[in-house]
This record gives sequence, structure tokens and C-alpha cells, in this order.
Amino acid sequence: MKRSASDVMAWSMAAALGVAAGGAAASAFQLMEQNASGLGNAYAGQAASAQDASTIFFNPAGMTRIPGKNAVGVLNVIKPSAEFTNTGSTLAPLQPVLGGNGNDAADWAYVPNGYLSWQLNPQLFVGIGFSTPYGLKTDYDAGWVGRFHALTSDLKTLNVNPSIAYKISDTLSIGGGVNYQFAKARLSNAVNYSAAAFGAGGAPLLAAVGGPGAEGVATVKGDDGAWGWNVGIMVDLTPSTRVGASYRSAVDFRLEGDATFQNRPAALAAGLPNGPVYADIKVPAVTSVAIFHQLNPQWDLLADVSWTEWSSIQSLDIIRTSGARLSTTPLNWKDTWRVGAGANYHHDSQWTFRVGTAYDETPVQDAERTPRVPDADRIWLALGAQFRWSKQLAFDVGYAHIFAKNASVNLCNAAQAAANPPACAGKNNLVGTYDDNKVDIFSAQMRYSF
Repeated sequence: MKRSASDVMAWSMAAALGVAAGGAAASAFQLMEQNASGLGNAYAGQAASAQDASTIFFNPAGMTRIPGKNAVGVLNVIKPSAEFTNTGSTLAPLQPVLGGNGNDAADWAYVPNGYLSWQLNPQLFVGIGFSTPYGLKTDYDAGWVGRFHALTSDLKTLNVNPSIAYKISDTLSIGGGVNYQFAKARLSNAVNYSAAAFGAGGAPLLAAVGGPGAEGVATVKGDDGAWGWNVGIMVDLTPSTRVGASYRSAVDFRLEGDATFQNRPAALAAGLPNGPVYADIKVPAVTSVAIFHQLNPQWDLLADVSWTEWSSIQSLDIIRTSGARLSTTPLNWKDTWRVGAGANYHHDSQWTFRVGTAYDETPVQDAERTPRVPDADRIWLALGAQFRWSKQLAFDVGYAHIFAKNASVNLCNAAQAAANPPACAGKNNLVGTYDDNKVDIFSAQMRYSF
């Protein structure tokens, strides 16, 4: 999913909303969809491919292979699927209704990208990229069985990436850039007001909120902007073979927003106040190594391996601006590998056809999987084509289908509730599976050279 369906703020505020009674289409909430020219190869070899100005995102050193002035505009259309099946969930405390499966929580996403590059002289190149490195949207039915864990999670990001590249020799180039990344998020989940009242004041306060069955919705909105950087190198090993390596830094966010509780009984106003919260989150660094080999005039072969340091997200601490800690949620995400392979077939001077596959690990551990990020290991199958209208103008299209493994959920079981009572207070033991997780991606791109 888009992707999956996970997001920085969604994870963060999921923990914050848990205090009512006292987490694409790469792994987790990462988006690989940065161009259409690479989608047909399942993004294999992108750190060495350098087909157009979108190399600014994957390896800025690749700009030295793109003479003159170049512009690329991209639109990615992403349709994930995330359908939950209840296999033994319990009722939430003092709630008489279990709820349904929530239907398909994933929604269509439209992700644009744009890149510009300029050759200043035979050695020096500059460019700028506008991309969306992370994103998520999931939306479950209001009365579903997991409503106390998640209803809506919506993350949008924008990354602005001015870059520079230098051609040291005919076989060696380097590049780098700075990144300003902005994230905006909204999420919600149901709040068990009956359990909150009984936990705070026993039977009298429970009666004051109307007895069992009282619930509402908590919503959080937040945003932040932060800085990062990226570097790359590209080396021609032979006239037909080149390798590329790139590194995108981690980015540290302090996500600030407000939590509001809808339909909150007056008796709980003091215990569940609306107000500002924040969470410090570090999104991961990514290292990629790729190879591009021209087998003959008709065929190119591409491959790569990437390492994403998702272990930067181990827990989420939600804190009011007053300094009071609302909750700590253990995540225990792990670092992940992604490997890909692809090929290009140059049919003639106008048409190129592409194919690719990739294996993408999830950072999510089975024990910590939530309906906000029902992520699992996945396999990509992709194809694409390029039509060169003229020397200056080219069009690319790509399609990929992502098959995800079945994913189980077992949240707020007895062990978890005992280990972290605030995270599970007022919530039910959510038990079920996502048996048909998948993503379809369609991308279109126009490239113009001046």
C-alpha cells in the first residue's frame, strides 16, 4: 500500500489518542514513486540509470549524463488495498458493539513530481527536484471493530531538493543536494468515553457520561518542516557499464499539532482536554548501490540494492507542550533491504520498453502491526514504455502491481496491555488479518530538453 497505507504523524498521534482513558508504495510509509521512467523497471538501478532529470532524487551525480537544460513532470496514481478480516477481536471495555471489518481502508492517491536540471559548463550541473518521499491515506468505516485503534490516517509530504553535480573526469562524477521537507498530517480514532469515565471515577462518573456505550472521535492535525541532505557518486567501469551509489540522510521532525475530542461529555472535560501536542520523529536514512549495463544496442540491464534505516523509529513519545508525557508507544521497527532487477529493450529510435521486479522488506514487526500501517513484505512486478516524439520531447508511462504477504494483527492482547497499560486503556484486543494487501501504480511522465 501508499502507501501503502503509514505515516509519521499517524503513528505519533495514534499513541496520543490512546490516552483517552488515562502506522505505500515502498515499505512502511515511504514512496518510491518519483518518476515514470523508473517505474517500468520497478525502480531497479535508479542510482545508476540517470535517464532524465529525475536522477536528482535517486542520485544527483547522474545530472552529468544529461546535457543542456531538462524538465520532467510526473503524475503517479496509486491504488492500494487494505481489507481487514476479524478473526477473534474482543469487545472494548464497557462497549456493547463490536463492529464490522471496516471495508477497504485504502484510498486513491495522486502524487506529482517535478525536476529541472541545467548544464552550466562541461563539468558543472545544477538542478532542483520537487517530490513526495512519504505519504499515506487510510480511512475505515466509523463503526468498525478496530475504531478505537484507528479511523483515518492522512499524511502528505513535499520535498524540495536543490542539487549540484560535478564531472571530475570522463568516468567519474559526484553530486549532492539539500532537502527541505514539509509534512502535514491528520488522523482520528474512536475514544471510549465510558471506559475513561469508569477508570477515572468509577460508577458515579460512568453514570455521568451516560453509562456504557459512550464513545466519540479524537482528531489530531499537525505539521512540521525539517532539513536533510543527499549525496551520490557515479563511476563508468567500462564504456557499457556504470555503477552508482547514493545516500539520503535521515530527517528529524518535531511534529506539532492539536488534539481535539468530539462529543466529549462535560464530565470528562478536565481529564481529556483539547490542546497542543508534539512528537519527535526521525525518518530513516537510505543507502542505495546500483549498476547499469548496456548488453548490446537493444538491451540494457539494471539492478540495485537499498538499505533503509527504519530502526530510527523505535518508539513514539507524545508530549503536551506543557511538558506532560501523554504516552509512549513501542514500535521496534527494523532496518530493511530492497533489491531489484530490470531491463530495457530499445525497439527503435522512438520506442523503448521496460520490465522490472523487486523485493521490498517491511520494517513492521508482526507483534506491533497496527491498522494504521498494515504493512508486510512485498514483491513488485512492473512494465513500462517510452515514446520519443522528437529529440527534445519524450513521454514515459509505467505500471506496477505489488503483491504483499498476508499480515496479521493482534493488538492490545493480555501481554501488551500488561506491558503498556496507557496504550491499551479503553481499547479492545484487535485480532485479524489483511489477506489481500496489494497496490496498483500508474505513472505518466513528460520530458523536455531545451
